Order: sequence, then structure tokens, then C-alpha cells
Amino acid sequence: MTDDNNSACNMQSKPIPKKRLSLRLIRWGVGISIALVLVLYGASYFIDEPLRRITEKKINTNLTGYTGQLAGAHFQLIGLTLTFKGLTLFQQAHPDTPVIRFPKVTTTIHWREIFFGKLVAEVLLDQPALNINLLQLRNEVSSTIPLKDRGWQQAVEDIYPLKINSVIVNDATFTYIDQDPKKPLVLSHLNLQATNIRNIHQPNQIYPSAFHLDTTIFGTGHGSIDGDANFLGEPHPGIKARFKLENTPLDYFKSLISRSNLTIQGGVLQASGETEFAPTVKSAHLKNLTIQGMNMEYIHSNRTAGAEKKRVAVVKKTAKELSNKPGILIQADIIHLTGCTLGMVNNAARRPYRVFLSETDVRISNVSNQFSQGAAQVHLSAKFMGSGITTASATFRPEKSGPDFDLNLKIENTRMTSLNDVLRTYGNFDVSAGLFSLVSEIHVKNGRISGYIKPFFKDLNVYDSRKDKGKGVFHQMYEMMIGGAAQLLENHSHKEVATKAVISGAVGNPETSTWQIVGALLRNAFLQALLPNFEKIIPGSGKH
Repeated sequence: MTDDNNSACNMQSKPIPKKRLSLRLIRWGVGISIALVLVLYGASYFIDEPLRRITEKKINTNLTGYTGQLAGAHFQLIGLTLTFKGLTLFQQAHPDTPVIRFPKVTTTIHWREIFFGKLVAEVLLDQPALNINLLQLRNEVSSTIPLKDRGWQQAVEDIYPLKINSVIVNDATFTYIDQDPKKPLVLSHLNLQATNIRNIHQPNQIYPSAFHLDTTIFGTGHGSIDGDANFLGEPHPGIKARFKLENTPLDYFKSLISRSNLTIQGGVLQASGETEFAPTVKSAHLKNLTIQGMNMEYIHSNRTAGAEKKRVAVVKKTAKELSNKPGILIQADIIHLTGCTLGMVNNAARRPYRVFLSETDVRISNVSNQFSQGAAQVHLSAKFMGSGITTASATFRPEKSGPDFDLNLKIENTRMTSLNDVLRTYGNFDVSAGLFSLVSEIHVKNGRISGYIKPFFKDLNVYDSRKDKGKGVFHQMYEMMIGGAAQLLENHSHKEVATKAVISGAVGNPETSTWQIVGALLRNAFLQALLPNFEKIIPGSGKH
């Protein structure tokens, strides 16, 4: 018995093998770790509601003119990830529609940058929606509080204390409603990625941060922007980017451009180019812009005449300020309009009329605000009033000491009956048959204008006893006199009436812009050349 007891004691006093001890320690370590994870995981949920209330209060304390609502918040102590759900911002002046809604916002430490000694954050926005209408936009524009004082930056910093270094936006939607709620401007499936916002890498580069954006435009179009930026630039961020627009429908811009007395129907736009906007340089380079199948008209009326004059003055002033301005370069390589109809409706005339170019193909090249970039070239082919074969070419030089351009225009065999509304307005007669053609050459340089407008009328028939029998006797006699005068002037070998209006003299106003001169020629000189009375004075141009 004594030997057996000694054997048992010896067995109990033997040390535990190292392998078994290691397994025990591993089990204890795993168990403690799992318990700690469970405790931290559970603790995260206990702080969610207080965190939501505190965050919502901070947002509203910082923002001016806007109110924020936060549906939920969750903080994961493991990974230090903060997730917000249902973050919505309303404009206090027009709170019916939320301005911004973020279904889910995830912020976390940008772990990769820790290896570079930087503690910064990255943000992921899933399916955010930005909604703006005309009333909200007008309120924002009229506000006396600058954007930098609205508290946006402080509100973001209070949500997550670390500086944001990376932003990813997935499947965002931007909607703008102007005057027509049935035609909202919608950018959908918008994706954005911006990295190195805090300039951690390549800080000595002019634009150290890369970004990419792509979106669907108005349902059928597509747009993309690729570029680099310095988001921390002073006094404002700098950006250099390439952009591309494809298959963008223009119908959606109806309500926007209607304020400029323009109407638009149909049309598809393609464009590509690049832009740079920074404290030391500002440039916009449009490499190619093509518009196909657009119908656009300018509508003039007595009601809008005052606004039109103010608009012209603003455009003229802006063009003058930008012309040859140092540090600003605006240029377009090619602007191409094909298969378009361009018209003008004059509702302010005694009898309203419409003139237009159909099947228009316009090619404009080398447009710039800088004299050093050379002259712009314009080539046009179209049908005037649907029948007159029209060709035109022009050279426009950037304005250095006033308008400087050459213009050549030729219109062949326009059916005169299509111009009856114009003839009734300015000549108080119409025609039953005939063809109208025109050749013109205009030069403007050094404050002077020179050239000519030469109209041709062929097979002209003013008075038609069958069509005009319902008119008064005196009016019939008036039309017979006009027809008789046309026959006296007629070249019997070609059955044409031709005359020549010579244009020469000083440009009436030194402040007159290029487009004002072109517009006056098309509006006044052309109409006077069209009518039988060729002894009138072209305003600002001298006598014929």
C-alpha cells in the first residue's frame, strides 16, 4: 500500500507538459478575445441612440438656413467605423422637399494612410439624392450669408472628427426642377471617387489629388470627368480636368433658355474638352461640340423688349471684359451644328413674322477670347425660308480695338411667297409669285464698315386679281404700282430685278459689339434690300 501511495503522489506532482500548457493559454486568449469582442460589439449598440441625438444636435447647431434630421447611427468600436442612416437636410425657407438625403453614410479610418503617419478618414456615400427646385435656388442666391459661413464644413467635421482624405459616392441622383415639374433635369447613376484630398502623397505636385466622375444625363446621355485637383488650394481649390458628354438631349433645357427669349425643340449634344481653374490660371478649352437635329428660335416681343436690352448690355459688358484678358483663356476648336433649324420670330412688329434657316449646317472653328489665338472661321450652308440655297463664310478676329470681321453671304432662289409676312409688315403688300436671291459682302475694321448688299427678284408677280380681289381698291392699286415698278426695272433677258445697296461709314457707336453689328445688318439692311424701296438709310451704316 505504501508503494502504491508513493506512486500516486509522484504522478500528481509531475509538471504539465509545455504543449498542453500552450494549448490552454491559447484557449484562454481566444476566449478572452471573443468575450472582449462581444462586449465591445454590445457596447456599440448601447451608445447608438445617444450618438444619434448628439450628432443631430451638432449638425443643427452648426448649419445656418438648413435643418438636419438623422434616423439612425451606429458606431463600431472595432474598426472605429461610424455609420449614419437616413441623414436628411431641409432648407428652412422651403422645407417641403429635402435638399439632400443620404440613405447611408459610412466613415472609417483610412487604414492605408496610417503607414504614412497620417490619421485621416475615408467616406462612402451610398445612393445619395440631391434635389433642388427654382424656389430653393432663388432663396440660396438671394441669401446675404456667404456659403463659407453656412456651417457646412463644421457640420461635417462634427460628424466624424478625422479629416476626410477619400470620398466614394455610389449611384447618386441629382435633380433640378425649374419652371416645368414635368421636365426635371436629372443626373442619375452618378459615381464619384476622389483620393488624396489631404495631399498626403505628392504634396509638391500642383494637383496632387485624383478624381473621377461619371453619370447618366437626362436618361439617355452620358457624361464623365477625369482630372486632378488641389482641394486645399488657397484662396480656393484648384482643378484640372477632361470632360466628355455624349448623346445628351437638349429638350430638357427648354425652361432654362426660355428666359433668354429662346425656344428649343429636339436636338442631341456631344462635347469634349478640358478645363483648368486655379488661383493662377483659368482656362476652358472646348475641343469639339456637335449639336444635331435642334430647332431653335429667338422670339422678340414688346413685353420682353426691356429685358432683352438689359441682357444684351450684360453680354456685351462680359464679352468686353473677357476679350484679351490676361490669365483667362477661352477657346473652342470646333463647334458644329448639323441638321438644325434656326429662326427668329418678331411679335413686336405691326404684323408678326418669322424668318428661318432650315437644314442648317454650321461649322465654327478656332473661337477664342485671346487675339493671339488667331481668327475664328465660320462656314454655313442652309435653306433660307425652306427653299433658298444659302451659303455664308465669315472671319472673326478677337476684338482688340473694336469689332473686326469679314462676312460673305449668298442666297439663291427663295420662294417670295414664303416672305409674304415680312413684306406685309414692312411694305404693306404681298406677292403671288417670284424668286428672291441675294449676294452680300461686309467688312468691319478700325471702327468702319464697308460692303454691299445686292438683292435679285426674278419672275416677280405682286398683283394677282384672283387672290387680291378681297382687298380694298386703293390697296389693289398700290400693289399694281409696285408690280409695275418691278417690271420697269426688270432685265428682260433674264426677267430679273436687281439693285445694289452700298454700305459704308463709321460704326455708329464705338462700344457696339460684333454681334450687334451682324444682328443689325440681318435685321435692317437685309429687310430693306428685300423691299422695293432701296433709298432708305441703314442705321449706323450710311446711305445706299
